[in-house]
Amino acid sequence: MKSYKVLLPTVLFAALLFTSVKPIYAQSASRANQKETSQKFAAALFYIENFYVDTTNAPKLVEDAIVNMLKELDPHSAYISKDDLDAANEPLEGSFEGIGVTFQLLRDTILVVAPVPGGPSDKLGIQAGDKIIKINGEDAFGKKVNNKYVMDKLRGEKGTTVDVSIYRNKKPTLIDYTIVRDKIPLNSIDATFMLDDEVGYIKLNRFSKTSMEEFHSSMEELKKDGMKDLILDLRGNSGGYLNVAVELSDQFLSDGKLIVYTEGVRSPRQDFTATNQGDFEKGQLIVLINEGSASASEIVSGAVQDWDRGIVMGRRSFGKGLVQRPFQLPDGSVIRLTSARYFTPTGRCIQRPYDGGTEDYYKDLFERQEKGELVNADSIHFPDSLKYKTAGNRTVYGGGGIMPDIFVPVDTLHLTEYYSNLVRKGVFNRYTIDFANDNRISIKKDYQTTAAFTKNFAVDQKMMDDFLSVAKREGVDMDEEQFKRSEEFIKYQIKALIARNIWDIESYYEVMAANDETLQEAIKLMHKRSIFSEVIHPE
Repeated sequence: MKSYKVLLPTVLFAALLFTSVKPIYAQSASRANQKETSQKFAAALFYIENFYVDTTNAPKLVEDAIVNMLKELDPHSAYISKDDLDAANEPLEGSFEGIGVTFQLLRDTILVVAPVPGGPSDKLGIQAGDKIIKINGEDAFGKKVNNKYVMDKLRGEKGTTVDVSIYRNKKPTLIDYTIVRDKIPLNSIDATFMLDDEVGYIKLNRFSKTSMEEFHSSMEELKKDGMKDLILDLRGNSGGYLNVAVELSDQFLSDGKLIVYTEGVRSPRQDFTATNQGDFEKGQLIVLINEGSASASEIVSGAVQDWDRGIVMGRRSFGKGLVQRPFQLPDGSVIRLTSARYFTPTGRCIQRPYDGGTEDYYKDLFERQEKGELVNADSIHFPDSLKYKTAGNRTVYGGGGIMPDIFVPVDTLHLTEYYSNLVRKGVFNRYTIDFANDNRISIKKDYQTTAAFTKNFAVDQKMMDDFLSVAKREGVDMDEEQFKRSEEFIKYQIKALIARNIWDIESYYEVMAANDETLQEAIKLMHKRSIFSEVIHPE
């Protein structure tokens, strides 16, 4: 177990936090006022329950009051009911209990996209492309089938069983399985592969309890393949545990360097510093971020940037610099209360203003689009009062996310309204799932690996004609001009989704890498080694 030079009496986290700790009440001279306020709330509830003209639901009134109180504080303090706690906690715990399949709903039918390797369904021989027609003897298709229905029916406690009847392509009868539920891992790393002979790539989707174990496995794999330099993709990563962000940052920074510190009015400053156990302190590093990168992602990219350890590339991050701490209420529900702000090594607080309220706060991305920020870095302006200097004397700014060292605009050429309609109407999923089911055996025979598929498989004209026929059937009107702009991107999406349906999510990223403008630019920079000194140590 790795130890840090500064230990907190209780662990603080940067984003979605769902485990409980006992409340710690500050000693202060305002105890009398606190008591009066508590009594005031209790008295109001008493009068409502005993004198209101109609029947009331006291638990709901209290719950609504808590929710609205927290809304008055900041956009990230939140209430989680006891019933919702497990589901809310699941992504960061890194596992759930169930049958172990990734699924999609296709025409009101449960389609197995892939069994989780080593999970109960995989061990029984359930395959990608199978359709679950019956669950415990009852029909499991039609309008009643939605995500909640599937979760309720297929998830359950480890050791319990569920009977399913599966339709497999070209089999005359349904295949019956009795599946014993088990603990199923939720991976936080979507992809690990080599982009060329020297550059490795890791796509991290969240900072969960299992992230560092996964990261070390990924690094071991990449180093065996000859990796010298690393691209860490945090685009769209909305955060997770603070201590995991600290440990990941530690992999890149040398002993004793400050990674992040937290501080609040009732939370004394706590410093988190790097140890001498970093796994990648020397090679060239590029961190990819965008407007969906938040919280723990910003801790890592902020530490890398402030110490001039690598290049941060992409678009301005979300801007969440608040730390939530969970407190359990008597009925088992939890409030996640913002207890501190976190600051990057230079002292930057990257939290966006939220004075206008929660609704305005979450409209920020739309406003960035309206102002042209996603396509033009010159539209972003920071006040001089938020100016800071990195270890190498470069200027960086606080007050609203991490601004990348190298800006890459969003791809507006290919992302047309026609393409958006194809996505919205589910055309990509319908076509690629059917194609994968019909051609699974031949594709796996012709392409032994995803690398071979990525290099040699091509979406031909017949496939495009069939795809456009599906689009027409689903009500997507053809726009010739927009189609021509999006055509190449559409082909990559089709190819990548076929790969995902036949292999796994990693194969999707392998295929899309060639059409990922930000990633391709990062690869070029890796090989232009002078760029690191030009960006990080300018004259």
